[in-house]
Amino acid sequence: MSDDAGLALLTRHLASLLSGFGLFLMVFTLMPFQGAMETDPNAANDGNIINQVGYIVLGAVYLFAMLLVVDKRVLARLVSPAWVAIFAIAYFSCLQSYDPAASARGLTLSLVAMIMVAGVLVLPRSEEDFVHAGANAILLLILIDYAALVVAPDLAVHSAAGGEPWHAGFWRGHLLHKNVSAPVFSILCMFGIYCLRAGAPLRGWAITLLSVNFVLHTGSKTTIGFLPIAIALVLAGRAVRSPGLMIFAHLVMSVVIFGLTLGTIYSDTLLAATKAIIDDPTFTGRDDIWKFASDSIAGHPWFGQGYSSFWLSPVIMGLEANFEANWDVRGIVAGHNSYLDAALTFGLPGGIAISLLLFVKPLFDYIRASRRPEGRAFADFCVMVVIFMTYNAMLESFFLNRADPMWLLTALAIFGLGLAGRMGLRRQQ
Repeated sequence: MSDDAGLALLTRHLASLLSGFGLFLMVFTLMPFQGAMETDPNAANDGNIINQVGYIVLGAVYLFAMLLVVDKRVLARLVSPAWVAIFAIAYFSCLQSYDPAASARGLTLSLVAMIMVAGVLVLPRSEEDFVHAGANAILLLILIDYAALVVAPDLAVHSAAGGEPWHAGFWRGHLLHKNVSAPVFSILCMFGIYCLRAGAPLRGWAITLLSVNFVLHTGSKTTIGFLPIAIALVLAGRAVRSPGLMIFAHLVMSVVIFGLTLGTIYSDTLLAATKAIIDDPTFTGRDDIWKFASDSIAGHPWFGQGYSSFWLSPVIMGLEANFEANWDVRGIVAGHNSYLDAALTFGLPGGIAISLLLFVKPLFDYIRASRRPEGRAFADFCVMVVIFMTYNAMLESFFLNRADPMWLLTALAIFGLGLAGRMGLRRQQ
């Protein structure tokens, strides 16, 4: 082997290792196993020095690596008009914030984290490299979480202490809350399915089965319901060779879920339908939060309240307690509905635009990517994530949420579909 060939092989292995490491950090975060934490009224804008410094360093490392080893044509594709529009809307919203500089700093952390997301996708030289690096990283992460259930259950399992004693016994792993762990491990399950279809069957089965078992132990009923729906839709669409039919079924399901969740605060008929289907039509009190957020949109309907500038803001924290509501809005960090929070944060025009760019445009990218025989398993994985998180967004808020694993994994899928739809991302570079 010549020196040039040896250097090329070493560079390829290092690029794959860096991709797997980035995927591991996206899910594991820089501050795992924090246990129960009290709400910090300053958390919305103060940020976290470990995340700020850590992701700036990681962003620089991955940017340098991409400039060094990735084809310039691939790099040019990373800056798509859709992402430019999303961040332009978000940065404009910072001007509406009560502290524009702090909002802009938080949003910049989201932007820097996206560099690592892009690196995870484009650093591997082939789909084989991507699959093996990712499978090793995710299997290691899952095994760490399972080990923590045994050696540090006080950190990995909800206890009766704190403000939510009813969650006692539910698994949360390295993350703060079961409502984050459930969707994250659901996406890891989908990644396992992708691995077993794309050349790593043993690790793929291990990731899939261990992830499903973890999700079941989180006690998140809605996530447990959404997960098989997303998987079944995509695999059925692939089986009948009709991505268009699959997308139509998904859009119908999205309307149904929207009506049975957020729709219940606007329609007594939808509320009655939800009561007939599930035991808790309030979704553990989320309906009171949704009503408050919905009413608050009217105050700034066009340009919104500003990025990370509503919940935990001085205005909200200064309100009198509403003892009739299930939740005290003065102590929550999000509205538990991404679409509602998007309208509240960016205004109705901006919120609708961002929602469409994040969850509708990728469906068209998937149709384009499906026309190429190579990389179909990767496109299926990405669209599974998009479909699943479309539903999960009805109950949780994560759009542009800095280094939140739910957001970063969703962004990975959206990025992946965009690249695969335009140029066949996972072909040999």
